[in-house]
Amino acid sequence: MAGFAGIGAVSTSIARLLRLAFEETQPIAGAQTRVVLVRTDDLDLKKDTEIVFPALSLLLYRVDFDKTTRAAWSARGAEEDRAYLPLDLHYLATAWAENAEHEHLIMGRALQVLETTPILAGALLDPAGDWAPDESVQVIMEDLTTDDLMRTFEALSVDFRLSLPYQARVVVVAEPADRRPPLVLRTRTEARL
Repeated sequence: MAGFAGIGAVSTSIARLLRLAFEETQPIAGAQTRVVLVRTDDLDLKKDTEIVFPALSLLLYRVDFDKTTRAAWSARGAEEDRAYLPLDLHYLATAWAENAEHEHLIMGRALQVLETTPILAGALLDPAGDWAPDESVQVIMEDLTTDDLMRTFEALSVDFRLSLPYQARVVVVAEPADRRPPLVLRTRTEARL
């Protein structure tokens, strides 16, 4: 299972997949479209930002436990005396360009890539995540209503941008098996009269 770096490794894995695909077929003819991981502050173009047009930004805006698999992982953890935390990572992929047509081209290429390769496994996963050999992460378009998407932008305090909501699931973060401290560190027995 992934270590604590698994969350970051999923983000870099998705970005790397998109970068490689964009290098193969650029969304905008004659322009180099960048794929960048961003923080909330980077969405404000009036500040110093990682976003340089044309670009596709990936913002991890929410991390949540996976409601469908949490009980099963808890049971396994109790059996193995090890902590497992299944997570869903929620991203906004946002197009940045000088005009609407170019933003649409960027979105279209990103959709094509993520639909063609919805499972990240093996060499597609950044090794920094300390993945198990049989581990994989599914990247799917999230079913987010327009109202929920608008509320997300209101919470981010930035103007709405054309964005695609994606979810990476299930990322299981586990404590290292070989680093668990012993349950009993010291035993002391005394008798006093």
